[in-house]
Amino acid sequence: MSKQNPNKIQSKHAALSATRCEELLSILSDRFDKNMSRHKGLAWVKIQTKLKGNNIKLWSLNELEITGGEPDVIGYDENTDEYIFCDCSAESPKGRRSICYDQEGLDSRKEFKPENNAINMAAAMGVEILGEEEYRELQQLGSFDTKTSSWLKTPDDIRQLGGAIFADFRYGHVFVYHNGAQSYYGGRAFRGALRV
Repeated sequence: MSKQNPNKIQSKHAALSATRCEELLSILSDRFDKNMSRHKGLAWVKIQTKLKGNNIKLWSLNELEITGGEPDVIGYDENTDEYIFCDCSAESPKGRRSICYDQEGLDSRKEFKPENNAINMAAAMGVEILGEEEYRELQQLGSFDTKTSSWLKTPDDIRQLGGAIFADFRYGHVFVYHNGAQSYYGGRAFRGALRV
């Protein structure tokens, strides 16, 4: 399956074919079964029931999948009766790398502008970028970003001063750092979360 180029993401309401929906559900089911430690006590049949016929959520999960995120269920919110999917690829998703943090950061670059930015891509995909707390919770389920890094949802006070935060996992620890929001690197993307 080909990975999607960031500038190809256009509409979060595009419809998937019935064939692709079934293929995606099969991929997600297989991944769910192979990684039970991420979602102890949850049953795929209940999650699949919520997904079937929900074209918008399936489209968003497909965007996570085809850009290399390998989405999987990482939790359940009893208060809202929602399952939480998150990018669980070992490294930051390949189809979303080399992007700056947001549109303002992108606009501030005078040269060598990347094709897109994390905030706009996430919005177009219909997902949320992980914040620091969510990223740390994800790292409790495995070791992610041991060679790459991921942009994190940045607090307003940091962003207003021109910065943005990102994180990775090195030496057995999660490290959170900062960069100018206009910066981008070949090994940095973002991880998305979706509630279903």
